[in-house]
Order: sequence, then structure tokens, then C-alpha cells
Amino acid sequence: MNATSNPTPDSIAAGMSGEDFDALDDILDDLRTRYDETPQWEFCEGFMAALICCRRLVMPSEYLPVLLATEGDREEPAGAFADEAQFERFMTLWTRRWNEVATALNTPIEALDDERAYAPEVMDVRGGVASLPEAERAEIEDAELPAFAQVWALGFMFAVESWPEEWEPPRDKKIAKLHDAALEAIVALTEDDEDEPTLSALSEDGPPSVSVARLNTYGEALWAVYDLREIWRDIGARVETVHVVPTPGRNDPCSCGSGKKYKKCCGA
Repeated sequence: MNATSNPTPDSIAAGMSGEDFDALDDILDDLRTRYDETPQWEFCEGFMAALICCRRLVMPSEYLPVLLATEGDREEPAGAFADEAQFERFMTLWTRRWNEVATALNTPIEALDDERAYAPEVMDVRGGVASLPEAERAEIEDAELPAFAQVWALGFMFAVESWPEEWEPPRDKKIAKLHDAALEAIVALTEDDEDEPTLSALSEDGPPSVSVARLNTYGEALWAVYDLREIWRDIGARVETVHVVPTPGRNDPCSCGSGKKYKKCCGA
């Protein structure tokens, strides 16, 4: 399969719908039948956000093996997919969501409740469990459930850790401080929410599932994503350092280590 297959412009122009996210979940569920470490979409969403904020544009042929392929098949980015049609469907939806997230992060906003702001596709797992009938809740009460947006943050940091050279702090000390603080805000979201839940994360009338502190941490992490996106847009791609080796004089020892004079060796 070709990991650089390009979806048509018409197929990615429309915004994502609930059915589109369901389709992504279905594809990931199918991939999980062949590779049980296939992540949830929330993890993929965080991974995607980090790629969009990354200093260098990482191509699908490079990041898909890291995100989806099995350990034994990392050379073939689309190796875990059932067939070409499934792979192309995934890439169409992935590209559509990528464009949505990139557009949101490129749009200046003053508040996170702005309808143009980036809103990660995250699940309130604890809220969902709390909404179940008591008998069903009792069956999973001992399960370790992720905190709100924790999986998204883990996906983001997985991408950061996969390309550490692209996430080194800028040389400017003031910008480096902002850069480090932004990453720390996202790392904070990877931690558990151990405070008492007093609010519903995604609805006004749902059962309490998150603490006030957690929602504040979530908001700080979203602003951090905007900061990281702006930092690397302003600085640009990392420039590789070129080390120039001076040419030896004609009577100097040859740089190849032969012991001969340069004029009688490589300079002949």
C-alpha cells in the first residue's frame, strides 16, 4: 500500500461529522484485531495535534508506522490496514481532521469558547461510567479509568518523544521559557485527576466527573498548543548545521590520514 496516497480535495473539504469520527473508531477497532496496541482515536488526536505543532513537517510515511503499524512491520506504514480501500478511507478522514485542527490553531482567538477555537475530540470516560445503571457501574468500579483528556495528552507527548530533536527549546531564552512552560502544561494533563469531581466535563446536567482543577489544567494545555504552534511558525524549520572542513595546504599532511603530504595524496 502507498502511504503517500493523496485524498481528493473534494473528499477533505467538508468538516468532520459525528459519523466521520465513528468511522475512524470503526477502522481503529478493526486494526486492533490484528495489532492490539492500536491506540484509541483520542490518542491519535493528541498525536496529530503535536505533529501540526511540530517544528518540521513530518510526512505520513514517517509518522504512520510510529502511530499504527506493528513492531514487526514498521517499514510499511499501511501494513496494519485490511486493504487499500480501508487505508484510503482512513487517510481521507485523517486529512480532513488535520485541516480542521490546523485551521483552528492558525486562527487568532481570545477565548477557548470561541466556536473557531481548537476543541480536541476527547471522551469523558469517567462521566460515561457514572451515567451507567448501578449494576453496570459495580462491574467496572475497580477498573482504572483515564482522567478527562488524559489520553489526548499522552498521544501529544508520544509524538514529542518520538521526534525529540524537533522539540528542543529555541535558542532565544525568552521563547525557550515559553516553549518549556507549554510542554509542561501538556505533561500536567497526562497525570491523573485526583481531586474530587464536582463538574461534568462535556454536559451541564451530567454526573460529576472532573474537578475544577482538571478543567483548568485542560484549558492551560489547549493554550499551550496554541503557543507551540505560534513558536514554530515564527521560527521556522530547524536548519542543519554544516561543518566545513578546511582544505589542507599542499605540503600539509593529507586529511585522509594516509601520512602523505596532501599534494602527493588526495590533492594530486
